[in-house]
Amino acid sequence: MNLQLSASESAFQQEVRHFFECDYPQYILEKVRRGDRLSREDHCVSQAALQSKQWLGIGWPKAHGGPGWTENQRYIFESELERIGAPNIIPMAVIYVGPIIVEFGTPEQQQRWLPDILSSTSMWAQGYSEPESGSDLASLGLRADRNGDDYILNGNKVWTTLGHWADWIFCLVRTSKGERKQEGISFVCVDMRSAGITIHPIITMNGAWELNRISFDNVRVPIINRIGEEGRGWHYANVLLSTERLSFAHIGKKKADLRKLRILAGDAPSDNYASLMDEPLFAAKLAALEIEVAVLEVWVLRALDGELAQAAVSSLKIKCTECAQTITELFMLLSGRSAMAFPDINLADWQGVLLSTPSYGVMSADSYLFERSQTIYGGTSEIQRNIIWKSLIR
Repeated sequence: MNLQLSASESAFQQEVRHFFECDYPQYILEKVRRGDRLSREDHCVSQAALQSKQWLGIGWPKAHGGPGWTENQRYIFESELERIGAPNIIPMAVIYVGPIIVEFGTPEQQQRWLPDILSSTSMWAQGYSEPESGSDLASLGLRADRNGDDYILNGNKVWTTLGHWADWIFCLVRTSKGERKQEGISFVCVDMRSAGITIHPIITMNGAWELNRISFDNVRVPIINRIGEEGRGWHYANVLLSTERLSFAHIGKKKADLRKLRILAGDAPSDNYASLMDEPLFAAKLAALEIEVAVLEVWVLRALDGELAQAAVSSLKIKCTECAQTITELFMLLSGRSAMAFPDINLADWQGVLLSTPSYGVMSADSYLFERSQTIYGGTSEIQRNIIWKSLIR
């Protein structure tokens, strides 16, 4: 592992930085700075801008429309994206199911789905968790019974991020029962326009509609929509989950947030000191976070080099998500009463308050509440600790 960029990597970093500063849609950056919630159209515009450089399909080989980057190039790109404050790529299509289709899909499936993912013509959702099957994912019960050339799906998925935006959903379904609960699970792709699908919104405590419960009532899915072999879905899901757990690192965003905190705290008032940044306790907390992020970055780079075992990746997921939560706690300390302003400019009673509130104050409570979920989704911290424990007793 080399912490220094090579000459070619430095040139690539400058190319990416120039793109985001000069060629990327600036109105999207401004919306993010104001704390506005982005629409589906905003995300499509953002991803189309990335694809204009053939930069959307990160992790994809060139043969399938990706940039064919090294892991270091991908890390540089993601760091620059988060440094400037651009929205992250919506992961369900590009980062999750896309690579699964590339690796395990048939040529017909690749031709059918991959171009629409890269053009942002289609959006995808992930159908894993169920009302009675969250952390114990292998106990899932969404039935997929064969009927001629189709599966008939009955059951529910829950905590489905952006399911109301999705054109397709990839699901783990129960096609048979085996001796082990991991057996008999298959990986299928379902058209969200199919008859029998109902979307039930879940409004989270920060007031956002990002999550949903999706019910399937005799939904007919062609067997040709199954990825890979029947009953091998658990294997494909584990391939995807290993990628998902590393995708939560967001080191670039953490570094940008800490820089912002240091600048804002230097101008923030304090009862007993020249500024909030001069308060010893706040300064110590910020310095500790800066050290922690520097250490986490080394962990991430080691993981990208393949130097970390799965248990270490689980440790990384725990530490990165807890660090993100702690950063939002410092933003709440910085914001004080201004964090009470709820970020919904459409509510007339709040418009005057919001317009006179610093943007970081409007965003602080929203981010604080949202980040509580980071230690839950993608495998709870408790599940990650179980993975670590099992690796130690083998």
